[in-house]
Amino acid sequence: MTTRVLLADDEHLIRGAIAALLDLEDGIEVVAQVGRGDEVVDAVAEHRPDVAVLDIEMPGMDGLSAAERISAQCKIVILTSLGRPGYLRRAMAAGVSGFLGKDASAEELAMAIRKVMAGGRYLDAELAAAAMAAGDSPLTERERDALRLAGDGATISRIAGELHLTEGTVRNYLSSAMTKLNAQNRLEAIRTAQRMGWL
Repeated sequence: MTTRVLLADDEHLIRGAIAALLDLEDGIEVVAQVGRGDEVVDAVAEHRPDVAVLDIEMPGMDGLSAAERISAQCKIVILTSLGRPGYLRRAMAAGVSGFLGKDASAEELAMAIRKVMAGGRYLDAELAAAAMAAGDSPLTERERDALRLAGDGATISRIAGELHLTEGTVRNYLSSAMTKLNAQNRLEAIRTAQRMGWL
């Protein structure tokens, strides 16, 4: 039986190369390709793949957010060039079955696809070890939300409006996040949280 695969990566050359290499593998057929995260949900509905291979960093919607929306329809393998430990934990929570670096070979990706199709999990050993060493995020959901919006350039007023909080409460969440991340300012806290994959 052929495994139907959807590829989502915003780098056209990389996506095309992965598709060409996977099409050479026995029992794997790439049935759709998209270049934006916000195209994944519609492409899954239209093409009904068995496995979606998603890059984490894409315009429109990141791969983990897309994974959360399609996890009931197909198996998911995440590819990343960013070995942020928090990403692996978020991926597992989103229902992802496979997680590996973009430096993996086509054979390793094919092996991951076959393993998740058989009901197993495939995790890059180095990324898994880094995630275990880093531990869980110290940030609460509200602190993450406030930092994420601040990282997008939102003002305290806009963050308060979007999160339905007072401006003072938003300042408290941002201050608390900076303390937990041992950051001197908001920008440093945002960078630390992003580097760890907690945003």
